[in-house]
Amino acid sequence: MTQKEMAEAKRQLRLEKERARVEALCEFEKKYPEAEYICGIDEVGRGPLAGPVVAGAVILPKDARILHINDSKKLSPKRREELYEIIREAAICWNVGYASPERIDEINILQADYEAMRQAVLGLAVKPDLLLVDAVHIPGLDDIHQVSIIKGDAKSQSIAAASIMAKVTRDREMVEYDKVYPGYDFASNKGYGTAAHIAALKEIGPCAIHRRSFIGHFIA
Repeated sequence: MTQKEMAEAKRQLRLEKERARVEALCEFEKKYPEAEYICGIDEVGRGPLAGPVVAGAVILPKDARILHINDSKKLSPKRREELYEIIREAAICWNVGYASPERIDEINILQADYEAMRQAVLGLAVKPDLLLVDAVHIPGLDDIHQVSIIKGDAKSQSIAAASIMAKVTRDREMVEYDKVYPGYDFASNKGYGTAAHIAALKEIGPCAIHRRSFIGHFIA
């Protein structure tokens, strides 16, 4: 076997392993053959000191198999951007929901999560028959069957797709906020409490997108 043939054989083996991994990510989806439209839901941005929480909702065709899809936290920014475009093209429909920093302060982060997830689902062009949700049950959507999956973004292709759409959407927004509110390095930290971000918060104080309920002990 030539070096070229060996390289091709290795490539095919990697491809087969990746296809098997993605097929395994569809086990939850395959448990519900009666559901025509299965929607994966996930949120990002619970922990940052600044910026919104963003929820994604994605309905994929039941035969969709998206290579390299995974929990958004396990993917590089470049891979997430690539998959964002692939999911956007492949999805039957998708949507994102938001809860602003002011809303988070008003109703707390858990209720804001639920609000963003409801918004994402209710804004879909097609009503889902089944919701696959990462770890929680969403109040206010009781007319749709929900299945809560612990660490669902690493176990379900639909939830992983939702996590990617939410993560890319929020990251892009934080890059834009960095231009409006310079000094906090939002483009890099995405609002999370890095040492540099906390130092800037103490030096120049909070901006309009900081969560007051999250930053009190930093600026006291």
